[in-house]
Amino acid sequence: MKLYRLAFTLSVISFAILTVGCSSTENKSAESASEKPASSAPPPSKQPTLYTGQEAFNRMMGLALKWSADAQPARLESVLTTEATGQNGKSTIWRGYFASPSRRATKTIVCSGSRQPDAPPFGASTEGTEGLYNAEAANLAFLPLLVKTDTDKAFDIAQQHGGEAILKKDAQQPVTYVLLKDRKQNVPVWYVIYGTSEKDRKGIGVINATTGAFVSAGK
Repeated sequence: MKLYRLAFTLSVISFAILTVGCSSTENKSAESASEKPASSAPPPSKQPTLYTGQEAFNRMMGLALKWSADAQPARLESVLTTEATGQNGKSTIWRGYFASPSRRATKTIVCSGSRQPDAPPFGASTEGTEGLYNAEAANLAFLPLLVKTDTDKAFDIAQQHGGEAILKKDAQQPVTYVLLKDRKQNVPVWYVIYGTSEKDRKGIGVINATTGAFVSAGK
């Protein structure tokens, strides 16, 4: 916060006190200067904060472990907003789903860097009530330490396997991301989706979230 104007005003006040014995003209000048109001501080930045998937994941994981010490991620997804296209692996809002065997429950956690009035609270926060823990939730859960490849890298790899051609047709093409466990490989994978959702898409790239290896691409 810039305080130089306030410091200047305070210095003028100090000078006026030290020169009480000076001429009336000087006193009036000092009084006039001391009466100048301090400039108001600049308003806080309203710019959104964009997170990569792993940045958001780490913030959500910390809150998930406070909720339950054995919490494991089951799904992570970006939320498309008007503040970012999702290109380069970044989004202002991410939503994660976590499962806890000990609590026999699931929990939704959101990481938000959005400044929009209808957005979730800025930072990491829980959303809704606890959900049902069942066989599906248990099968989807994976170890958080397996997430070693971030969405910016996943985006670059997807670009090399058909994504670049899609962006040439539409430079503002929205891109969304979903992190899920591949049950065959038993590792989480990033789905880089060129579209607003898994159903409404122009193309998709699948990247191993542990090794960063390209898995497949399609429409």
